[in-house]
Amino acid sequence: MQCEVCQSKEATIHLTEIADGVRTEMHLCEQCAQEQGVGTKSYIPLNELLSSLLSVGPKGEEPAQPSAGAGEQVCPNCGYTLEKFQEKAVLGCPNDYEVFEKQLSPLIKKAHDGATCHCGKVPANTPTDSKKQLEITQLRRQLDEAVRKEDYELAAKLRDKLAEFK
Repeated sequence: MQCEVCQSKEATIHLTEIADGVRTEMHLCEQCAQEQGVGTKSYIPLNELLSSLLSVGPKGEEPAQPSAGAGEQVCPNCGYTLEKFQEKAVLGCPNDYEVFEKQLSPLIKKAHDGATCHCGKVPANTPTDSKKQLEITQLRRQLDEAVRKEDYELAAKLRDKLAEFK
């Protein structure tokens, strides 16, 4: 796919925006993306990221190696094992997230800076209203977490911040 701006280079940056139920897509080369103010970063390929996350456990400890053989956990849907995941750095099916939840949870938290759900990326030229809505969503999530941990002082501060948006 060619860049929509220069029409000469390969598009490597793909942006999708949904506003008021209308989806718009933009496909840019790296140079045009920088000119448009869209931040580009060098990302570690997923296979390398997962391999590095698997090689070191929490707080620098070596991860527990899955036991091969009869006691090894196997996905009933696709037949994948943790050993296959460590070799290929990909899962066999969506069901694997549930089957291997205990083993994958620390990896997912480490990859997402402690979060267990993916919130997506926000392009630099996102409209202010969208950025506000994202900030409100993050504050609500933090508020729920503070209440769950019974950190009522932090919860009160977050509640007040949310009130400022309304």
